[in-house]
Amino acid sequence: MVEKLTVSSSPHILSKNSTSKIMLDVVIALLPATLAAFYYFRMNAVILTVLAVVSAVACEWGIQKIRNKKSTIGDFSAVITGLLLALNIPASAPWWIPIVGSAFAIIIVKQLFGGIGQNFMNPALAARIMLTISWTDPMTKWVKPGVDAVSTATPLSYVKGVTAVPEGAPSIFDTLIGNIGGSMGETSALLLILGGVYLVYRGVISPRVPLIYVGTVAVLSFIYGGFDVNFMLYHVLSGGLMLGAIYMATDYASSPVTKKGKIIFALGCGIITAAIRFYGAYAEGVGFSILLMNVASPLIEKYTSPRVFGEVKQNA
Repeated sequence: MVEKLTVSSSPHILSKNSTSKIMLDVVIALLPATLAAFYYFRMNAVILTVLAVVSAVACEWGIQKIRNKKSTIGDFSAVITGLLLALNIPASAPWWIPIVGSAFAIIIVKQLFGGIGQNFMNPALAARIMLTISWTDPMTKWVKPGVDAVSTATPLSYVKGVTAVPEGAPSIFDTLIGNIGGSMGETSALLLILGGVYLVYRGVISPRVPLIYVGTVAVLSFIYGGFDVNFMLYHVLSGGLMLGAIYMATDYASSPVTKKGKIIFALGCGIITAAIRFYGAYAEGVGFSILLMNVASPLIEKYTSPRVFGEVKQNA
């Protein structure tokens, strides 16, 4: 009996990982920061998170039903989008903010471009930028951790336009553990790093992009602040840098896959983030920087992809 063999081009890689396993690992990695948000911002954080996740899953199921596509809600990708969106909004946001944001992220940014793996930018991050531009007041109304929703400024607001951390600003320790005002998932740098270490250990992400991204911001803020370590640590631990660098700049679909491409991508994110923080109108620049580099990713891939050997040219 003649056995038929199928010949295909490289790479030939077998992996036990599946989309659902990878996404579940991301959920686990985000749990510490999510629980910290519940602790610091109480019931408001719980309600907004549930609304964001449920809306994201419902929108994914609904749009796929309308388009007669197979449902993919079981792969947890919609859960990740909803969870990341929730961690990107303030605890004082009205109930409809996560619903509108999840609908935009899933329907517009993800599904209309072909679904998981086809989106050209991070859905949750795109939704946050859309919400911030469209409804600036509720998206920038920060509150202090605790039962009482007392308005406060974010740590980055204290260092905007200056080269040293002023008196009265939150301490470095508070920015590390998350006892500060800000978006729900931006507050605890320590817990976000802990989740990132878990993802690296599980092989879900490479440490290359987060380390280069954060390192670039650290070096530039260290120079801009007149070689002040305290000023540098403030920029590294505050705002959405850890959340963006670890969980959104590493998005498979919207970032380069080559080693050189990842380095260029991460450097670009760090430089743009620092430029916006130091010279732009916004105190934060993580969201804009990652989205801009997402758009540039195809061009980066074009010039960093290795040459293919053994290709057969087609006759004209």
